[in-house]
Amino acid sequence: MDTFIFIVNILGTVAFAASGAMIGLRKNMDIFGVCILGLTTATGGGVIRDLILGLTPPSAFRDPTCAMVALATSAVFFSRRMRHLLMHNQSRYDRLLFWMDTLGLGAFTVIGVELACSRAVRPTLFLLVFVGVITGVGGGVVRDLLAQEVPYIFVKHIYACASLVGAILCAGMWPHADSMDAMLAGMAAVVIIRCLAAHYRWNLPKAKL
Repeated sequence: MDTFIFIVNILGTVAFAASGAMIGLRKNMDIFGVCILGLTTATGGGVIRDLILGLTPPSAFRDPTCAMVALATSAVFFSRRMRHLLMHNQSRYDRLLFWMDTLGLGAFTVIGVELACSRAVRPTLFLLVFVGVITGVGGGVVRDLLAQEVPYIFVKHIYACASLVGAILCAGMWPHADSMDAMLAGMAAVVIIRCLAAHYRWNLPKAKL
């Protein structure tokens, strides 16, 4: 189980670091800005999660593995070849950003649920779901604020709602199924909902004057 959690954590880290780096490239940031945006996207949700759970210092500062992976991923995306592949093809850029955001969201949502289950003294359903969603969307919110954009969760294809459904499914299955199965089901729910929302252009109602 520890190996599975490590793999899911690394998957989420790479995916969110890539999405942060891609936003940095679109904003014409230098390599430092791209790497910092990738790092904060990959670790921001986990830092917020750990503070909520009272785990200090947050794991990103106690174990630098994920931070190093995020920085390495960001540096790869800043390379000349990656910039050429992404920045001269808008369709390719949009598809890759969508998939990186979706995989990162699914992975970190269930990682948040798992950590809340294992570390919280009284892991209520509300706490598990709340921590799962915060872990999933937190890094993206930090990324968008640093990039001076409206946070992605407020404007794009059923983003936070997909995380919410995945967290509820994972947390609901946790007492009755194998923990790995619960995490896989939660991740799958997030990915499926995001794909359906993108394909059918589902969005929540927006405020209009």
